[in-house]
Amino acid sequence: MIEFKNVKKIYDNGTVALDGVDLTIEDGEFVFIVGASGAGKSTLTKLLTREETITDGSLTVDEFDLVNMPERKIPYYRRRIGVVFQDFRLIPDMTVYENVAFAMEIVGEPKAKIKRTVGKVLETVGLIDKRNVFPNQLSGGEQQRVALARALANNAKTIIADEPTGNIDPRRSLEIMNLLIKIHKKNKTVIVVTHEKQLVDYFHQRVVTIENGVVTSDRVGGMFNEKV
Repeated sequence: MIEFKNVKKIYDNGTVALDGVDLTIEDGEFVFIVGASGAGKSTLTKLLTREETITDGSLTVDEFDLVNMPERKIPYYRRRIGVVFQDFRLIPDMTVYENVAFAMEIVGEPKAKIKRTVGKVLETVGLIDKRNVFPNQLSGGEQQRVALARALANNAKTIIADEPTGNIDPRRSLEIMNLLIKIHKKNKTVIVVTHEKQLVDYFHQRVVTIENGVVTSDRVGGMFNEKV
């Protein structure tokens, strides 16, 4: 379970990015986090990945206290989450297979397990036939699927997709979202940060709206729970 309790984040320049966020995401949920640019969505993601720390309040993910977590535990925590970025962040001189395998190599997984797992996740995202291709030979949608495979490689419990459809066309966007729904059905918690209203409306999932650093609505199954 992910739990934000009165979370505030103020950057060194005085910018108040989050101003008292209360939010609980249960294991196995699919949640859209929506809001305009500058609303606080990216900050929320950075707090969950422990790229940033909160200014006040509490933030826990399962047994991990992200406020008081010692530096040595951060790598172990990050193995529990897989992150998919808008700009893909693939390594250009590595093949599709190597990009996904690298995520497992850096945490010391044995070669046999890497070979078995990479093949499995590439099949899940429909790219097993592109395993020896380099990123620049792929379409934007295919590159995003590689990024998604990489996020799945270490059997992450939670997948965080930060604007995963921002750099691809509408048809490919739908493909990526359907893949995320498929992954969610494998008992994964999926959090999608986006500003694309059409996609959000198409998929009937929980929608949390952030405005000016505050959760203003929480919609489940077509019902709004207003926060303001």
